[in-house]
Amino acid sequence: MTDSRTNSAADPPPASGADLHLELRGPGLRAGLAGALREAMRTGRLAPGTRLPASRSLAADLGVSRNTVVEAYAELVAEGWLTAQQGSGTRVATRVEPHRAAPDAPPTRPTRHRPRYGLLTGSPDLAGFPRTQWVTAARRALAAAPHDAFGYGDARGRVELRTALADYLARARGVYAEPERVVICSGFHHGLALMAQVLRARRVRAVAVEAFGLDLYRDLLTNAGLHTPPLYVDEHGARTDDLARLRAVGAVLMTPAHQYPTGVALCPERRTAAVDWARATGGLILEDDYDGEFRYDRQPVGALQGLDPQRVVYFGSVSKSLAPGVRLGWMVLPEELVPEIVTAKGHGDYMTSALEQLTLAEFIASGAYDRHVRAMRLRYGRRRDQLVAVLRQRAPGIRVAGMAAGLQTVLELPRGTESSVLRAAARQGLAVSGLAQFGYEVADCGWQLPERDALVVNYAAPSDSAWAGALDALCRVMP
Repeated sequence: MTDSRTNSAADPPPASGADLHLELRGPGLRAGLAGALREAMRTGRLAPGTRLPASRSLAADLGVSRNTVVEAYAELVAEGWLTAQQGSGTRVATRVEPHRAAPDAPPTRPTRHRPRYGLLTGSPDLAGFPRTQWVTAARRALAAAPHDAFGYGDARGRVELRTALADYLARARGVYAEPERVVICSGFHHGLALMAQVLRARRVRAVAVEAFGLDLYRDLLTNAGLHTPPLYVDEHGARTDDLARLRAVGAVLMTPAHQYPTGVALCPERRTAAVDWARATGGLILEDDYDGEFRYDRQPVGALQGLDPQRVVYFGSVSKSLAPGVRLGWMVLPEELVPEIVTAKGHGDYMTSALEQLTLAEFIASGAYDRHVRAMRLRYGRRRDQLVAVLRQRAPGIRVAGMAAGLQTVLELPRGTESSVLRAAARQGLAVSGLAQFGYEVADCGWQLPERDALVVNYAAPSDSAWAGALDALCRVMP
């Protein structure tokens, strides 16, 4: 008859002595071993019921005599820390409870209720992530992956993904891209941080930024030691003709296809003015094409990079088209910048997950990425149409600004009402942003942002089940 105390699937074998991580302390080996075991049991590293290594095995692993281990075990059995039974080995006694310090009482804070509906910018509909298709692509990519994919690879990224991206970006965004000029990164933030390092190494002192945008990226540039003078933004986009009047500016960060967050496109004259400035001064245009695939009233405007691939650094990612959690982005660089970016990347986050890169490459090459973008374009376009129609009916005094594109839109409010609308939204359990939080100006720029009250509404973020409630809550807070 089999002894129920022998090893089984429910009773794992004892750990080896090397796995116990014991540090022997004390006046002698026996006392040091006994003390180390007590500490491991007291702190919970050796849980009640854990089976310890045989004395001979532990002695060999620790480099002590077997008698030392036998005597230490016997001492702890006598103290009640361990139990020893024939056929069951030596185990931590079940009555041993690890000692854990009582947690400090948390400081008293005001109660905060989690918003019921989220219309904050920055995220697509996460429920729309194509899980099944992504798993299929991952399986195919893993099955076909060469052995070198599991080693330290090219800092530029896997050639399979760089090749797939070069083809896709040329076809869908009008980008002049060769695989050798594509560098994979962990999203736009990572790519901009690398670019900031390179600009500082080139002794660039300032990077112009649009007067409306994310302070996260302005802060990134500032923390890298770069000044960030603002460019005024109006209904035609950033005033790029002002670049020539800004001192010591060696680059400009822009969202030309769909200005973030005001939602306007950079007009053709200003696109040309930006490229002319870069050519005349040797400056660089840093193009953030964060949601360029999503245009609902016409074909998307092509990337600015196509006008001059040697003066424009093109940034893209899957954060809006798929999900930010995938953590994959790319830079399409002027040829001369590739070695400098690769060097900067080698000083920090040298590699991005090769398996994620191969999966995305397969996802693009199979056509699944195009199909997903088309499906989400239809979904987001319907969402925006619903928003416009409902506001026209329930809040006719509210104007929807910006073009029919991207994941968010701007709702113009009566003068002086932005703060009160935001407070009302919070009471309704609605998380939404005011335009004021995206504004940026400095005292010596020669102009001030005009007073403008508005909400920035992300109609893409809510799931289908939450969208109707979010839209109703938004309408209830409109003045």
